[in-house]
Amino acid sequence: MHGLALSDIMAARRAIAGKAVETPLVPSPFLSDRAGAEFLLKLEICQPIGAFKLRGAANAMAALSDGTPGVTCCSTGNHGRGVAWAARTHGVRAVVCMSELVPEVKVEGIRALGAEVRIIGRSQDEAQVESDRLVAEEGLVAISPFDDRHVIAGQGTIGLELLEARPDLEAILVPVSGGGLVAGIALAAKAIRPDIRIIGISMDRGAAMHASLEAERPVEVEEVVSLADSLGGGIGLDNRFSFALCRDLLDELVLVTEAEIYRAMQALYYEDRIVCEGGSAVGAAALLAGKLPGLKGPVASVITGRNVDMQVHADIMQGRDVRLGGMLLKGERYGP
Repeated sequence: MHGLALSDIMAARRAIAGKAVETPLVPSPFLSDRAGAEFLLKLEICQPIGAFKLRGAANAMAALSDGTPGVTCCSTGNHGRGVAWAARTHGVRAVVCMSELVPEVKVEGIRALGAEVRIIGRSQDEAQVESDRLVAEEGLVAISPFDDRHVIAGQGTIGLELLEARPDLEAILVPVSGGGLVAGIALAAKAIRPDIRIIGISMDRGAAMHASLEAERPVEVEEVVSLADSLGGGIGLDNRFSFALCRDLLDELVLVTEAEIYRAMQALYYEDRIVCEGGSAVGAAALLAGKLPGLKGPVASVITGRNVDMQVHADIMQGRDVRLGGMLLKGERYGP
C-alpha cells in the first residue's frame, strides 16, 4: 500500500509555491489535427531548471529536518539538476551520482548549480551504489528521483494544474521512467476525476516500468543509449511507492521506437517551435505513430524537459543520422 493521497499533493503545492512555476498549457494545432481532437502541451520546459523535476526535488528539500548534512541522489540528469537547484536555495550540500550514459550537457548543468557530481559505472544501478554509500557512511539524505513520497507528491502538482486549467480533459499522456511523474499525476487526476485516462509512454528499449508491470513485480533491465535518455534506469527492486501506484492507476503504457521519437522531436520543433528532449516527445511520438487509437479529446501531453544536447538536436532537425551507442539511427528530413 503506497499510503499517498490527494492531501499530500495539496501540501506539496503549498511547499513549492514560489519555487516551481505553474507552467503553461497550450494547444498544438498540428497535433490536434493528427489526433482528430484537441491536443494540448503542458510545458514543463518553462521551469527554472528546464524540467519538471524541480517540483519533486523542491518538495523533498522542504521536508528535510534542520541540520541535515547534505543530500544525495542517483539521476539520469534532470532530477540531479532539480536536487542541485533546491539544495543551493537551502544552502545544503548535494552529491549527484550518475552513470557514464548520461549526456555531458546534463552533467555540466548540474555542476553549474554547485552540486558535486560522481560518474559511476554504466547504469543507474551502479550509480545508486555510490549514493547508498554516501547515506550509510556520510549521513547524507537520499532523494530518490521517483520512489520518494515527497517527490511523487511534488510531481503530482502537475495533475492539479492540468485539471484546474481544463476540467474536461479526457486523457493525459505522461512520459514514464521510474514512474514518479506519472504516479503523482495519476494520483491527483484520478482523485479529482476518476474516469480520466492516464496513458504512460516510454521507449521500447530498456523501459523498466513496462517490464516490471509485465512481470507483476519490479525487475532489472539493461540500460541502453536512447534519444529518450531521461527515461532510462531501473525502478529499484525494493520499490516502495511508484510501482504500486503505476500498477493501480495507469490505464495503459505505450512503447515507441527511437525512429518515432526522432520524428516527434522534429514535429514539435517545426510545427510548435519547441526544443525538447527525446523523453519529452514520446507522447507526440505515440500519437504520430498511430499508437493511441480512440482518443476523444481533449488530451494533454506533458513536455517534461528541454535539457537536450543541442548538437544532437541540430542533427535531428537537419535529418542527419544519430549514433546511439552501437546503434545507428538513420536520419530523415522532416515532412509532416
